Amino acid sequence: MPVAVVGAVAACGDSATPKAAPAAGPAASASEVSTDAAGSANSAPAADLHMIAHDGHRLAFHLTPGHSPTLVLDAGGGEDSSYWDALVAQLWQATGSQIITYDRAGMGASDEVKGPWDGRTAASDLQAGLRELGVTRDVVLVSHSQAGEVATYFARANPGVLSGAVLVDANLPQFFTDTQIQRIVALTAPQIEALMKQPSTKENRQLIATAEDFGPTHQAYHKVSWPDSVPVTVIVAEKTPFDGSPQDAQRWRDAAAAFVAAGPGRTLVTAQGSSHDVPKDKPALVLNEIEQMAATAK
Repeated sequence: MPVAVVGAVAACGDSATPKAAPAAGPAASASEVSTDAAGSANSAPAADLHMIAHDGHRLAFHLTPGHSPTLVLDAGGGEDSSYWDALVAQLWQATGSQIITYDRAGMGASDEVKGPWDGRTAASDLQAGLRELGVTRDVVLVSHSQAGEVATYFARANPGVLSGAVLVDANLPQFFTDTQIQRIVALTAPQIEALMKQPSTKENRQLIATAEDFGPTHQAYHKVSWPDSVPVTVIVAEKTPFDGSPQDAQRWRDAAAAFVAAGPGRTLVTAQGSSHDVPKDKPALVLNEIEQMAATAK
């Protein structure tokens, strides 16, 4: 199956090489430094970097000022907050909303955390960061790929914080049946073994962490449901992370349809002709769906 390591392991597939984020100094919780040049008339205002301490590690949150609702963008596996750079400027111009991007643990300027990756822990990190920033309501969460797992756990724990969500070709619980989990683990084992033999990098370590305990982690995720009180738009790519495997691609699309059918306030949108990298392939589509959700949240 011609799927990149991240996509194969996490069923989330982000083959782009992560971009290095600026190193953070020894800042205290929620200290701020400017990370961008001053915004021009044709771009978003400068974002501030907030280093937020949680559970023994620090996380980098990038905040672009604006009004409510707050748009929180969460990138897929192997990507940091810079994945959203182009879309942030367009979103701010279109909505004027406050926009937050962040680096999950082990990515960008955030500290690494030892042990296997788990969406529940990542959701706890996101919750802590938003609380530290004073963002406790009227949030539209935009989650790509592996970040769908973070979104699901976050929504379960914080339904009152969210006004809505846009899940962009995201990992959804319905996909991770025992059969599919076993298939992914078997198909990706050689890739992970090869990765372990390569020079150790921050990005490689995160991919390996995603593969650790993949079965038990996703068996648990399969049982998690999205809260009915949070409206959600699901964008599914026509090609999906499994473009080289029609059987798996169909199961991915079927899972998206099953997720939408499982509760109220859910809309399914197909990104025609797009690879799994929908925010890059079809940015206008993603922008439009976020705008619509933000307008509904006002």
